[in-house]
Amino acid sequence: MEPKKNLNADVRRNSSIYFAVGLALMLLITNYSINYKTYDKEAIDIGQLNMDELDDEEIPITEQIQTPPPPPPPPAAPEVIEVVEDEEEIEETVIESTETDEEEEIVEVDEVFVEEVEEDIEVPFSVIENVPVFPGCEKGSNDVKRKCMSDKISKFVQKKFNTDLAGDLGLSGRQTIRVMFKIDKTGSVTGVMARAPHPRLEKEATRVINSLPKMKPGKQRGKAVTVPYSLPIIFAVQD
Repeated sequence: MEPKKNLNADVRRNSSIYFAVGLALMLLITNYSINYKTYDKEAIDIGQLNMDELDDEEIPITEQIQTPPPPPPPPAAPEVIEVVEDEEEIEETVIESTETDEEEEIVEVDEVFVEEVEEDIEVPFSVIENVPVFPGCEKGSNDVKRKCMSDKISKFVQKKFNTDLAGDLGLSGRQTIRVMFKIDKTGSVTGVMARAPHPRLEKEATRVINSLPKMKPGKQRGKAVTVPYSLPIIFAVQD
């Protein structure tokens, strides 16, 4: 009778598994043996502190130097008060009361008049509402009266001015004298000023302008005002 093989008793059946397990164990043992290290106990310094050595070490004692405080300021000198004997007699001023007694007579003031001072207003001749009126220029409009006045003053000066004076002073050629004056609130000529090549010509121009006749004063808003006026006097001296 031939014996039967037991499949469970076959050793070669799991040989590959055994081989893999054994190989893994060998690799594990080899790796451990390679990485295993030993250390010398004397070469290891764990940094322990020896307290006995610290007790024997001497620590120097430092002394803190304290600076002395600044000296106190000297005491202020006491103020000397000089007592002066009052030998002069002071006259006392007696203030009298301003209240009146019942027996005194009180003067009553009925009215107080305040005098109004009118301002001297000047209005230029070219813009005044009512120009000053030269004698003989009473008719016409304001512009007509303005032109009439200018013509009358020019003719008056030409007639009264001594043109031979410039030749006597040795002047020649064309001469110009600038004159400025004012016609005040009463119509009179005031404030004459002249500028000429020679003082004697200025004096002559002032004389002629002061001899102008009295005019009717100019008015602005119904009130008489002062009107400034300028006039050039031009003439030629014959050689």
